[in-house]
Amino acid sequence: MTRLKELRRDRGYTQVKMQMLTGIDQSDYSKLEAGKRYMTFEQCRRLAVALDTSMDYLAGLTDEKTSYPRKTEQ
Repeated sequence: MTRLKELRRDRGYTQVKMQMLTGIDQSDYSKLEAGKRYMTFEQCRRLAVALDTSMDYLAGLTDEKTSYPRKTEQ
């Protein structure tokens, strides 16, 4: 199971819910999750925000699932 699929399932989201949260078409998301397509930087960013994780975790650069502190807008 890929990290993307694991995170999605841990949060109780469907692929359609991921489409609503990220704007990534469900069929494209399915291919990302299956490893049939590489994600763009923007897709990775959107997925990290939606799944409350880091882009590094999604890219396999760390095993730490928690996200980095996010910048707050003032």
